[in-house]
Amino acid sequence: MTTPLTVTRIGHACQLIEFGDLRVLTDPWFTETATYHPGEPVIATVAGLGRIDALVISHEHYDHCDLDALVAGGFDLDTPLIGPGTVTDIAARKGFRNLRTIEAWESTTVGDLRVTATPGEHGVHEVTFVLQSGGRTVFFGGDSLRVPELDTLPTRFGHFDLTILPTNGLCVRPANMRQVVMDAEEAAALTAVLRPTLAIPHHYAFHSGRLGDRMITKSDNDPRHYADAVARLAPNVEVRMVLPGTPVHIA
Repeated sequence: MTTPLTVTRIGHACQLIEFGDLRVLTDPWFTETATYHPGEPVIATVAGLGRIDALVISHEHYDHCDLDALVAGGFDLDTPLIGPGTVTDIAARKGFRNLRTIEAWESTTVGDLRVTATPGEHGVHEVTFVLQSGGRTVFFGGDSLRVPELDTLPTRFGHFDLTILPTNGLCVRPANMRQVVMDAEEAAALTAVLRPTLAIPHHYAFHSGRLGDRMITKSDNDPRHYADAVARLAPNVEVRMVLPGTPVHIA
């Protein structure tokens, strides 16, 4: 029998991915500041998450690595925390006790879950992840740019049941409009290579506030641009745009 696979977006790039009874939380973000706004409801509290079997974090930016919120919310600090060394170094200082440092192409296991770090590129050191359990395979793209190594994933891992990719093409205005996140067209081109059963966009509602959007960041907040691009480049791939809190079951 096929292991049930369900994903629920908590908000931004924070996803609850369930392989049967095994529950994985990605890139936690539960609070906001003057220049970091989710742009959509965050539909869970840390205390309301329930049991988490593994915590997977792509990089140390606050909107993906909100460890203070986890600690304040009573998160179990013995939960395996998986990420690159830049993340696990911070997590150790916050009191997390079960740290698994993996860099690109390295793997670790938590029960029946296998987590492999795959390449990424962003304004800071970042990895992406392939998550595998019960015959299911998920690619989690964090908020990376599209890098050529990701085109090798089908050869390395076979079929993907689910891909979760960022789509807002975030650019940093003070850095001469340097792009640090893949945009809708780039994410769609990667989707055409990965050819998952289901593709879900994320990391598009974020904004920096009225002033910050004019002075600090520029991004595309409409996930329909990704859906339209996938329809052109990979018409056989289903795209679903999901509101936070809506569980999606992958056949």
